[in-house]
Amino acid sequence: MKLLLADDHALIRDTLLAYFEREPGITVATAEDLDAALDCVAREGPFEVILLDYAMPGMSGLEGLKRMQAAAPEAAVAIMSGTAARRIADEALEMGAAGFVPKTIGARSLIHAVRFMAAGEVFAPIQLLNDAQFGMPDSLAEKLTEREREVLVGLCRGLANKEIARDLGLQEVTIKLHVKNLCRKLDARNRTQAALLARDAGMC
Repeated sequence: MKLLLADDHALIRDTLLAYFEREPGITVATAEDLDAALDCVAREGPFEVILLDYAMPGMSGLEGLKRMQAAAPEAAVAIMSGTAARRIADEALEMGAAGFVPKTIGARSLIHAVRFMAAGEVFAPIQLLNDAQFGMPDSLAEKLTEREREVLVGLCRGLANKEIARDLGLQEVTIKLHVKNLCRKLDARNRTQAALLARDAGMC
């Protein structure tokens, strides 16, 4: 199976790429925005499944879905989002999207979803039927101090502790402590997962 993964956040791309590369029978190409994804389709297509980040540059709402469907009519084109409203999900599915995938989905479930869509089925997780909005609750941000939120933005940018310390005018050891607290408060195993949770919740 050939899969195209398009997301403007390098951390998201790299993490999802690592998930898929461990799966036998899946070949993955990546792109950082819609134009790059369209170029990739022209150069390397056809793809069986195409995952598009709803919020990445070039999408212009669901206009990007239309453009990709026209460029790759043979592909199952799906939207990924951590924060898009239920209305957007419904509209995407009505437009013929192969699925609407919340970024909070687990790695194994995501792989199942991709295989499901490659088989010609439409993927809509159960929470789509029940929730008004994807993503983490607003209370997530309320757990953090202002300084922790600043450090979290640095994690989302993929910065090292030393770089975050320089940007904030703090000592590196202080940043390490904030990262440890962030992981504890967000129930994240490591800094990468903390950044993913924050991105999915629209916090950075």
